[in-house]
Amino acid sequence: MIIIMKPNAAEASIHAVSDYITQNGLAVHLSHGTEVSIIGVVGDKSRLSSDTIAFMKDVDRIVPVTESYKLSNRKFQPSPTTVKVGNTSIGPDSMTIMAGPCAVESEEQLMIIAQSVKASGASILRGGAYKPRTSPYSFQGLEEEGLRYMQNAAKETGLSTICEVVSLEAINSAVKYVDMIQIGARNMQNFILLKEAGRSGLPVLLKRGLCATIDEWLNAAEYIMAEGNPNVVLCERGIRTYETTTRNTLDLSAVPVLKEKTHLPVIVDPSHSTGHYKYVAPMAKAAVAADADGLMIEVHNDPAHALSDGPQSLTCEKFDRLTKDLKPFCELMGRSFL
Repeated sequence: MIIIMKPNAAEASIHAVSDYITQNGLAVHLSHGTEVSIIGVVGDKSRLSSDTIAFMKDVDRIVPVTESYKLSNRKFQPSPTTVKVGNTSIGPDSMTIMAGPCAVESEEQLMIIAQSVKASGASILRGGAYKPRTSPYSFQGLEEEGLRYMQNAAKETGLSTICEVVSLEAINSAVKYVDMIQIGARNMQNFILLKEAGRSGLPVLLKRGLCATIDEWLNAAEYIMAEGNPNVVLCERGIRTYETTTRNTLDLSAVPVLKEKTHLPVIVDPSHSTGHYKYVAPMAKAAVAADADGLMIEVHNDPAHALSDGPQSLTCEKFDRLTKDLKPFCELMGRSFL
């Protein structure tokens, strides 16, 4: 449930309601608006007396929350969240571009790409050091060595950094080197990993699972937030359908649906979803028009020889052209970019 306090309710009244909730073994999520404060109740609400709360001073009304996700619910926090990542942020007023190779292959390769995407307007460098691949014989990533290359590239360019993690060991390594960790589609419902990501202290990018509903996705975000980490960003990267022309089916309708359901930022990955570089630019533009808060785009200096996902990677030149083309779309949506 959520408890709506009366306009300009006294702090003492807000504290009294919060204390009643916590004394009964539940958690409180407090959201202060310009005039109205909202108290979200997290836990088994059967322990509380709605009548008792209703008659407490400055309580306006009680609204039940039927969805199983609470902390990520827009009912708990009506205003959109901005998540800080290193020296940049992801939120409602800007267009954040994450760009870089699917896999970190060498320090030289990463530095070339990092300098290029920075010049084209990216603010976050993405790079895979741990690669969960469909085949066990495919390139699995450089692991901690790759993370060190990410850190060096960040120092050289000033970019913030993000890397996917696949285990607790990977999280423990990543926190030493990058600004944000990513939970990939295959691990969206790896609940133990989600909890560990929530305890990591870093902001978390949570990709949608290949066959996950939006409510399942938001409940996965809840696992991270329930560990005390409010800095979660959702990434739509396509879902598996009967269509085989593209790698996955990019569900752009998820963006406005999520904007209605959650206060968390939403970005779109047109690279993994389409699986082909030719479709990345049009879907990136469509994502901006759908009101996404950012994009994650794979960029490689030599896609034909990439060790992972070359067919969907843009060259540095194509990425630069795309960012220039995105400017009017961002302006139309009232978002700052470059």
